[in-house]
Amino acid sequence: MVILSLVSCSVSLFSPPISLRLHLPRVTSLYSHGSFPASSFKTELRPLLVCCLDRRDTALIHRCNCLTSTVDGQTQIESLFSLFRDIGFAEEETVMILAKNPDVKSTPLDKISARVASLQSLKLDGFALQGLIAKCPTLLTSEELDLVITFLADELEGRLDPELVERILAVSDTSFLLSFNQKVRLLIHHGIPKEKISHVLSKVYLSKLMYQKSVEDIERLISYLEPFGGIGIIARRPVILNSDLDTQLIPRVEFIRNLSGEDDFATGTVLRRLPAILSYSVDHMNSHVEFLKSFAGLTSEQVFKIVHVFPNVISTSKERKLRPRIEFLKECGFDSPGMFKFLSKAPLFLALSEDNLSHKLGLLVKIGYKHRTKELAFAMGAVTRTSSDNMQRVIGLYLSYGLSLEDILAMSTKHPQVLQYNHSSLEEKLEYLIEYMGREVEELLAFPAFLGYKLDSRIKHRYEEKLKSRGENMSLNKLLTVSAERFSKTADTSVEVICL
Repeated sequence: MVILSLVSCSVSLFSPPISLRLHLPRVTSLYSHGSFPASSFKTELRPLLVCCLDRRDTALIHRCNCLTSTVDGQTQIESLFSLFRDIGFAEEETVMILAKNPDVKSTPLDKISARVASLQSLKLDGFALQGLIAKCPTLLTSEELDLVITFLADELEGRLDPELVERILAVSDTSFLLSFNQKVRLLIHHGIPKEKISHVLSKVYLSKLMYQKSVEDIERLISYLEPFGGIGIIARRPVILNSDLDTQLIPRVEFIRNLSGEDDFATGTVLRRLPAILSYSVDHMNSHVEFLKSFAGLTSEQVFKIVHVFPNVISTSKERKLRPRIEFLKECGFDSPGMFKFLSKAPLFLALSEDNLSHKLGLLVKIGYKHRTKELAFAMGAVTRTSSDNMQRVIGLYLSYGLSLEDILAMSTKHPQVLQYNHSSLEEKLEYLIEYMGREVEELLAFPAFLGYKLDSRIKHRYEEKLKSRGENMSLNKLLTVSAERFSKTADTSVEVICL
């Protein structure tokens, strides 16, 4: 009865049928019919139709084959809608995805499901997975992606952040992903640890790395930088991978190398200390060098020595920082040789903010330093590596232990570092000096360098050793400055005398 409702044929015994009319209800209702399950449609309907027809009508049989293909296609579509619904797509969104990548409809459902599962194994889920599929539906059918997913999951052990994986896979042409595998393997081969690959890749322009850089380009770049630190420089400044070797990196490295007197080791030191220096053009670097030579009266060799200890001088604004700082040193009475000596020891002076320096300058004047003096400049140089807040606490700590502003001035003039020590460790040393050693705080005026020695390994150790030999009255200077070998001999001799 079901077959009669489905198929109505007009067949002549003497001539081939002229037409075949098929009356099909909706596929979903057909599947829901208890006596006609979807799984038996192909095996039951097609033989019956063929038996009813003249075997000579091959065209008619072809039409029946089309009928089964249509039903199979409809099954695939419904299964895809169900799969995409589980991911989180609405029906209209699924329609758009199928329109953008029609291959999804003809790809076996198990392959589509496996591809989705593999994407989820890379920690892509929820909105991230939806956004990636919507943007690049070709990822569901691309054969190249299998190799990439295997690489990310197995060789890189799933170390990449999901956001980075999303950026990597969001390409318009998945064939570029194959070279991506090679490029990452190359970086690992040259020494970048797998645990740092995620950091490196997150800092580069991935599209430029994948589309514009060949494996050979990257190999040449690494080889060129090898004498100067190579892969270590790239690990600290991954964006270097996006630079053009011939037009950018080589001219910039050669400029620094020429300034160093063609010293590869010294050049490498500069690059390792500040890999970002390679982001500045030759014109930019040259303008800073020429400014220091003309305005400060330095030689090329002296400029490089300053760059060697503080490469950030190349990134410092000439007009806002370099010019006023050099003018300040000139006002304090420095000539070119003196200026070079000062900047070699305190190059950070050139880069600190105006607020930072003005606050420290105010504190130095408060304790008694005079304007436009070399003593003030040296004190400024000594406190460049401490914060103004710590410096203020240090001064307050000295005052709380009974020292006057004049005493602090005398100490810092003799040993400028006393204003830059960490206030917490400084308090521990002062407490030990007074409470445990039984000394007066005024002894620091004669030997302020005491505050620069390590409390446990130097001060406590030597004081306790001297206690054993009854040498507790030894001056702070003699206690701490004598060599370790001589100190040991002195302690041993004293113990022998006591024993006798």
